[in-house]
Amino acid sequence: MQKGEIDLKRIFAAIAIGLLTCCSLHAEEPVPCAASGVNNAYLGIQTIRLWPGDAPQAHGKACQDTPTLTIFEPRGQGNGTAVVVLPGGAYRNLAGTHEGREIADWFTERGFRAFILSYRLSSNGYLLPVPLLDARRAIQTVRARALDYHIDPDRIVMIGFSAGGHLAALAATEPVPGNPEADDPLDRVSSRPDYLVLGYPWIGALSSDTSHLSYCKLFNVMDRCETLRAAYSPDLFVTKDTPPTFLFHTFNDQTVPVEQGLRFYNALVKAGVPSEMHIFSNGPHGVGLGGSDGSLEQWPNLLDTWLRAHGLLSPKSAPAKP
Repeated sequence: MQKGEIDLKRIFAAIAIGLLTCCSLHAEEPVPCAASGVNNAYLGIQTIRLWPGDAPQAHGKACQDTPTLTIFEPRGQGNGTAVVVLPGGAYRNLAGTHEGREIADWFTERGFRAFILSYRLSSNGYLLPVPLLDARRAIQTVRARALDYHIDPDRIVMIGFSAGGHLAALAATEPVPGNPEADDPLDRVSSRPDYLVLGYPWIGALSSDTSHLSYCKLFNVMDRCETLRAAYSPDLFVTKDTPPTFLFHTFNDQTVPVEQGLRFYNALVKAGVPSEMHIFSNGPHGVGLGGSDGSLEQWPNLLDTWLRAHGLLSPKSAPAKP
């Protein structure tokens, strides 16, 4: 065999390997969760598991079977308030950048300790109520370890977007009380967040109406959609004990109609829950902090004002001495 032929074969082999590698990389979907135990403490970040062993109803031990909290330290002096962030993604994936990390950074700049929840996804076989178990456990974890995290146990905000907004609203309207007799210290505290923030929440996820995004259609559970709707529609469970709530939505959201946000807001008003809602005329679904839209960029400023009005941007004042 001539030297030129050998070189050509080597070249073609290298090209074939490169193509195979490229195809395999593109075929492999990114893992939509955070692995615990990664040593990022020097960056002010750490990730922990919600349960020390297997999570309830876990199908395995892989990353997608293990719900986690990724913790971000406040920048500068902390204000004693925590925020638990629930990214959206239609329960198929997690929009971890614009509805996760960017949101956490916004809060840590204001002195919050932020926790991003990687909840289990229905696309991986975890239908409701499993994601709700993870959301409840996230609040219990933060509250039970308030001393370790230098936060006040009654100053916990939960914020969610789209599907994360549906899940946050569920956690706020269907909490579990603490059980003082529980063996697990985390189960001894309530899973109710103290404040709720919702961005374009998918309140009507459980619907047999397929003219808009439907959880039942996405995950092929149309045959039991009505049962799921009755159990996991947050607007049906709003009471006077639902946390004070801030909502924003856009009028021309084609994925989650603004009527869904209004439905939840109306339930809050009817129950007498102090609430605030902002509807912007333009903007697609999934805008996060607002992107480059000059109008939508104002909603974080409105949230800042709301948080300030509730006293959450500064440390709690010590009680006056007698």
